[in-house]
Amino acid sequence: MTGRLKAPTGRYGGKSAEERQAERRRRFLDAALQLFGDTPGYRATTVAALSEAAGLSTRQFYEEFRTLEDVLAALHLQVNAWAEEAVLAAVAGAEHLPLAERVAALFRAYAANVSGDPRRVRITFVEIIGVSPRLEEQRLARRSRWVNLVCAEAEAAVARGEAVPRDYRIAAAAFIGSVNGLLHDWNAGWVDATLDEVVDELVRQLLGILRPAGWEPGVSQGGDGLPSPAAPV
Repeated sequence: MTGRLKAPTGRYGGKSAEERQAERRRRFLDAALQLFGDTPGYRATTVAALSEAAGLSTRQFYEEFRTLEDVLAALHLQVNAWAEEAVLAAVAGAEHLPLAERVAALFRAYAANVSGDPRRVRITFVEIIGVSPRLEEQRLARRSRWVNLVCAEAEAAVARGEAVPRDYRIAAAAFIGSVNGLLHDWNAGWVDATLDEVVDELVRQLLGILRPAGWEPGVSQGGDGLPSPAAPV
């Protein structure tokens, strides 16, 4: 099958073609979350199995998608969108809190959203890996959005005098890698800790990036973000 079939148009059962299409797409994605994120996993799922789980036909599948990879791509974006919505809501609600509390609120929102459903963790950190160059590009692009979000929060903290002025891009990329790795390992049972303990560790790491040892608010900074040596007298 090389392309999508043309979906029927017009109203049916009191719903427009667009409403029916949105409902079908939601049912396929709900079924994919279960099959890809649990058993049997993306690589062992067939179009027929996904269609059966969604309660739809294979013809209806091809009206919405070309391949199962298209479904995985859409689901990966959806899972990340849910997490981003939760984080942005937390950021807005914590705008006037001190830095440590604001950072904690941000990561509790992210961790709770992703880890609240183990299937989301598997989609985000396991099933998407190594599928194709196209999905690898999507995964890295989505990670870049998280890096940009961390950089934006860091720059806002700098503007408030709460963090050291510096270029945060490399540090943010390294930190997001830590977030992904730790949450994956915790979800897999390799890290013996509660979710609160995991979040507390991530908060400590980020605060260490934003406020390195030796830095104090109001102290003149050198180009590397560390205190400038005293001028000779």
